[in-house]
Amino acid sequence: MAPHKAPDSSRRSDRSRRAIYDAALALVGETGYRRTTIEGIAARAGVGKQTIYRWWPSKAAVLMEAFLDLATRAAEEAGPQAGGAEYGIPDTGDLAADLKLVLRATVDELNDPLMEAPTRALTAEGIVDAKLGAEFVEKLLDPQLALYVTRLRAAQEAGQLRPDVDPRIALELLIAPLTHRWLLRTLPLTHAYADTIVDYALGGLAPRP
Repeated sequence: MAPHKAPDSSRRSDRSRRAIYDAALALVGETGYRRTTIEGIAARAGVGKQTIYRWWPSKAAVLMEAFLDLATRAAEEAGPQAGGAEYGIPDTGDLAADLKLVLRATVDELNDPLMEAPTRALTAEGIVDAKLGAEFVEKLLDPQLALYVTRLRAAQEAGQLRPDVDPRIALELLIAPLTHRWLLRTLPLTHAYADTIVDYALGGLAPRP
């Protein structure tokens, strides 16, 4: 008779944590941030609410970690960069092509139902909850914006952008139109629109003859 194998507590914890992530994201997408509760998350995940309180101090902390995990998984599923480089905006030497590739991926993420509902809920709540909004920017947005700054600075060094261009402002010319159309649902968010944004933006950022 084979000896009894003790349960793997770390594996059980990982399963519980994943269930909590999934439950939190589902609920915030279905009912909104304010109506999502620790009790509701626990019930959906099939765990006791004390399990959640043992790992996180608040509902906001649960949702933020769940969303960051979702973003990380989306980046991993996108696959490694060419040459095994770390995740970031590619640098093929063709700035327009690189930016279009990234903005198209952003369009796909924003249109993905799995990402859209929790992103909208947390974005909306971050507008009225300054603390949550600041955490959202610090933990999620700022690291992504830094990737744009790095790529745009490389383009400046290659002579593809004017030397007086501020990369931090320039990246807003790329991201803000997408965000505006997505948040307000003014028109469809498409790959063609992302390509046009890049063309328009680079037309104003390129060196003047």
